[in-house]
Amino acid sequence: MNQQSDDLRELYRELILDHARSPRHFGRLEHATHQAAGINPLCGDKLRLYLQVDADNRIEDTSFEGTGCAISVASASLLTDTIIGQPVDKAEAYFESITKRLTHGEPAELDQNLEKLRALDGVREFPSRVKCATLAWHALHSALNQQEEPATTE
Repeated sequence: MNQQSDDLRELYRELILDHARSPRHFGRLEHATHQAAGINPLCGDKLRLYLQVDADNRIEDTSFEGTGCAISVASASLLTDTIIGQPVDKAEAYFESITKRLTHGEPAELDQNLEKLRALDGVREFPSRVKCATLAWHALHSALNQQEEPATTE
């Protein structure tokens, strides 16, 4: 590895730790129009994602609550930061892009709004942690499709 790669990995590690220690948009969203639970039975991560979708099908606000490992919490925090203000179809496309990138290692270019999510790429080296990183994204997909069953990583 060269110094630039090491520096980038360190920057991404710090971003994950920052979001895990101080998650953004944490707590219940009182006027949610969509919501979904997410469960990762492998390591016990549990979360509930809330969305407020407006009449124009744009995500006005979002939040999450729950418990989980640092990667799970950081991923949920990054997700909420990313999707606020986005049209529902764009958020669904983000779900597809991120889950494919993390589960299949697809190196496709990321939408500019997803660049900070490169911080999650490191979990691909630890297959059991991929489920932690994708849990919130599966909950997003469930919430957008108003599915009743909790989203799961299994």
